[in-house]
Amino acid sequence: MFENTTNKIGERLVERGHTVSIAESSTGGLISANLLSVAGASQFFLGGSVVYTLASRRVYLDLDREKLKGLKPLTEAMVLEFAASARAKLNATWGIAELGAAGPAGTPYGHGPGVSVIGVVGPKSASRTIETGSSNRIENMNAFTKAGLELLAEVLGVSIDR
Repeated sequence: MFENTTNKIGERLVERGHTVSIAESSTGGLISANLLSVAGASQFFLGGSVVYTLASRRVYLDLDREKLKGLKPLTEAMVLEFAASARAKLNATWGIAELGAAGPAGTPYGHGPGVSVIGVVGPKSASRTIETGSSNRIENMNAFTKAGLELLAEVLGVSIDR
């Protein structure tokens, strides 16, 4: 858990009356779990889903298939579409999405393990690609979670200790 970061994020969201909705894949719900560890999370956390499979993406997100056809898998452009869909699905201020390959294997699209793309969409949007160079699943899941929380803190203007 990244308590210091999540507490600061939670404080900022509550202070502004903002809400979040999350769609995460290779982090398996860890971004959501970290945000939910904040006392009072019900004031800002609207919901989240683990969109690990195509079937879950179809159920939990309203993605524009035509728009996605023109995007390469596991790219910042794609993760921003997922974040926008997560945001719209629950009418949140902020949508957060994470897609990646935690390991030990890579993706069917040719990406090796240890790569993740993270996107935040809201009043300000940003994305980031993380490459750990590792095939350690647990370490990658934690690194991707940390990066997702740091990106959210960044767009919220929250300073954190790294």
